[in-house]
Amino acid sequence: MLKPYREIFAAPGSLRFSLAGFVARMPQSMLPIGLVAMLSELRGQYGLAGAVSATFTLSMALLSPLVSRLVDRHGQRRILVPAMAVSAASITGVLLSAHFGAPAWTLFAFAVPAGTLPTMSAMVRARWTEIYRGSDAMTTTHSFESVVDELTYVTGPAVSILLSTAVFPQAGPLLAIVLLVAGVAAFAVQRRTEPAPRPAETGGGSAIRRAPLRLLVFVLFAGGVVVGTVDVVSVAFAEQQGITAAAGIVATCYALGSGIAGLAFGAWKPRIALPKQLVIGAAGTAATTLPFLLAADIASLSAAVFVAGAFFAPTMIIVMSLIEKLVPPAQLTEGLTWAATGVSIGMAAGAGASGFVVDAFGATTGFTVALCGGVLALAAATVGLRMLTRALRSRPGATERMPVTSAAG
Repeated sequence: MLKPYREIFAAPGSLRFSLAGFVARMPQSMLPIGLVAMLSELRGQYGLAGAVSATFTLSMALLSPLVSRLVDRHGQRRILVPAMAVSAASITGVLLSAHFGAPAWTLFAFAVPAGTLPTMSAMVRARWTEIYRGSDAMTTTHSFESVVDELTYVTGPAVSILLSTAVFPQAGPLLAIVLLVAGVAAFAVQRRTEPAPRPAETGGGSAIRRAPLRLLVFVLFAGGVVVGTVDVVSVAFAEQQGITAAAGIVATCYALGSGIAGLAFGAWKPRIALPKQLVIGAAGTAATTLPFLLAADIASLSAAVFVAGAFFAPTMIIVMSLIEKLVPPAQLTEGLTWAATGVSIGMAAGAGASGFVVDAFGATTGFTVALCGGVLALAAATVGLRMLTRALRSRPGATERMPVTSAAG
């Protein structure tokens, strides 16, 4: 199973940009929770901490597609460094404001421009596509990146919280700044694998204006609702069981299920059309949320989320493969960024909605939000089946099938 993953790194420069991209994408998972941990320690106000973190997350969701659109037009090196500099300086402003007890509005004022943080997962995927476009290797590269995403979202928040609570309050966000600057700088100087900018081909407006992309982003939004619900309700469920710390076990099981399934899916050779694969993945996502409502203890809930996680990474891989085929090369980075934005907004929506339901009706009932997310994903994939099939057939040189081998990854 690992052979396809070894083969994708045969391409010159692939290991270097992948490592730099991993370092550069860590801050995206570290900062939202790191800001909460820092501000709650320094100000003692969870409401303020959550609001500042939410402002940063929303700003990132709105600004990152614009940054990626500029990348498509002008190239990664010319855009990533200035965007990183604005984000790093703004996050530093949040840290200094918190440290010196500045008025609360200054925290929000700095949190907004911090949203220029580049979506590095999209930048890395764009380089893989530049190397292996049209090759069977694309499936494996998407699978590998989905596992890397899981790794960052498992380790990043944990490291950030540990530093901010055990070392000093600003330690978590401060490390995130260091990783952001070092990672983006190391990534940007690698010119050999950088996709060529296509300024003359990007004048047709934003990629999100394309109906197939909007559909795919919505599917990922619905999947994000499931993930956000698991994150919040698992904490409430563990607290209800009298072992709050066990919530980390639940989250880890979800990530493990997703990561293992992603690796396996990348080495598989499916012979089913991509839109139909999406329906199957969405159906699995919806069906596997039902056992959440039947969990009686941490062990049964951990088993349930492990199975549910096994459908998340493959579904995301399918969506990324569809985006790579349906979005013009001149808008690929923006298209991939919208996908990441869909997941992020879905996670925020799922966390907020499930938190409200937990407060009103209890922990187990909170999982109904995950069920709703799964049903929405299935409905969107089913309704969009014909549209996606037509869109694939209309693309020059496109095929309906996902890449089926892993010769180069």
